[in-house]
This record gives sequence, C-alpha cells and structure tokens, in this order.
Amino acid sequence: MKIKPLFDRVLIKPENQEEQTASGLTLPISAEDKPYFGKVVAVGDNTDIEGKKTLFQVAVGDKIVYGKYGGLPILFEGKEYVILKQTDILAKIEGEN
Repeated sequence: MKIKPLFDRVLIKPENQEEQTASGLTLPISAEDKPYFGKVVAVGDNTDIEGKKTLFQVAVGDKIVYGKYGGLPILFEGKEYVILKQTDILAKIEGEN
C-alpha cells in the first residue's frame, strides 16, 4: 500500500530536526518557529481542485524547506509524513541529494 497525494499536494518525509551540541547532547526542536526540512516522497496529479493544470516546482527526491505550520502530519505504516500544498513549500535545496 502507498500514499498518492491528490491535486496539487505533495507528500514529504520529514528529516531529523534535532540538534546536537559539541558535547554530544541531543536537543529536540523547540517551540521556536524554525523551518522544517524534508524529502519529497510523492506528488499529486498536477491539477488544482477546480481542475486547472498546475506546474510542479518539486519532484520526488527533492529536499525542501517548509514552515512549521504547513501541511498535515500523518502516521502511515509506522512512518511519519507530512501532506502539504505545493504553495506551502518555502524552498528547494539544490546541489544536495
């Protein structure tokens, strides 16, 4: 079984958001409004809810930055994902895979 986003939505696999200090302590992400990073796992069918075609700016495998409150976190087959609209993506990280 797999998840296929609908319309102009994107499925993201969030990346580890924890920080590690020089002494080796792991600090979880705080309540600050830091950007979140993730990897595109699947994209919708490039239409909006009214049936108009949209151009996707991201593709499967791209690393992206999205806002803390962007999208809907879900748990699927024991793994965490986020489904969000393409317009909730803030940036694409280029030159890194």
